[in-house]
Amino acid sequence: MRMATAVIGLLALAALAGCGGSTYPTSGGGGGGGGGGGGGGPAGQIVVGNILFKSAHNGTQNAAIDTVAVGSTVTWTWTSTGSVAHSVQSQRTPSFPSSAILTGNGQTYSFTFTTPGSYAYDCAVHGAAMSGTIVVR
Repeated sequence: MRMATAVIGLLALAALAGCGGSTYPTSGGGGGGGGGGGGGGPAGQIVVGNILFKSAHNGTQNAAIDTVAVGSTVTWTWTSTGSVAHSVQSQRTPSFPSSAILTGNGQTYSFTFTTPGSYAYDCAVHGAAMSGTIVVR
């Protein structure tokens, strides 16, 4: 009986651990500080949601801010966007090639950053309401 109770407890704990990340955070976010700490996912993974960019690494959003090493590939993934179109549009200099305007969950856009700098981006459809920065060091 003790073994069954222990197994059930471990399964419940594992189920709760899987509930921690939402693609729609309830708190505003953003701004400060680069992508160095406090994150769950790898740097360079950005969630494209309904009217938000969110760093999978550190949770920053609008502006999503990630710091990656030179040579890193950053991937933006459309998640829970339904039929709302979004894009990754490079702003200012230095720049990177912008994505097409894409619709639908599971769409991705990736770019490998080979030159240090601070790369600002937004969504061509939503402008400054969806923004982010990739800091390459």
